[in-house]
Amino acid sequence: MSEPRPDGRAPHQLRPVVIQANPVLHAEGSALIRMGNTVVLCTATVVEDVPPWLRGQGKGWVTAEYALLPRSTHERTPRERSGARGRTQEIQRLIGRSLRAAVDLEALGERMIIIDTDVLQADGGTRTAAITGGYVALALALRRLVEAGEVTAHVFKPAVAAVSVGVVHDVPLLDLAYAEDLHASVDMNVVMNAVGDFVEIQGTAEGDPFRREVLDTLLDLAWQGIQELLKVQQEAIRQADPGAHPQLAFP
Repeated sequence: MSEPRPDGRAPHQLRPVVIQANPVLHAEGSALIRMGNTVVLCTATVVEDVPPWLRGQGKGWVTAEYALLPRSTHERTPRERSGARGRTQEIQRLIGRSLRAAVDLEALGERMIIIDTDVLQADGGTRTAAITGGYVALALALRRLVEAGEVTAHVFKPAVAAVSVGVVHDVPLLDLAYAEDLHASVDMNVVMNAVGDFVEIQGTAEGDPFRREVLDTLLDLAWQGIQELLKVQQEAIRQADPGAHPQLAFP
């Protein structure tokens, strides 16, 4: 029998997840996501331009920025005033790649959406929470563009969400908190879309190599958790403005 998790969850159980839609007044779309004690504020900004290397191609772009606020962690994290460090850049690219998978860039036209993800409180899974919450901010910004007649609903591709999985004391676990992540022998972040396709898998053995059947078990756990997260996302989007253009069906 496996040891109980620090917060009493079953191995296959997500932390409590709440997504508040549009907490920020001025952003085109925003979301505050809480996964257990991890809290991330996600905002979407629509820019009527694209990076220079995309101009004239008739396609849009989605990019992301990520930051840990100074006291989001156990000790103060200095602000990255001279530019994003390597770890931050890697996380930003992951978030950007993941969210671009949810958008038809040609249907978006020559405009860019910037997703800012700021970690208010970190307790493991900040990058996966940023992707899951970032999608809600992105979808709300896209909905504004659709309702304004600037793009068609074809701009939406299947929604994306992300979760961490890992092996701790030989037990496969879903959605690792920080205390569990510290002791994980296998650590993995999985991004999938609403039809079950993988967008990205980041996984590593922290000690001894692991077998194929362990990978399969972890991927099944991730998909189970992501299905739950997709439902929370869609409920947050629906509640953002339940009376707005109900005839438009957003994936």
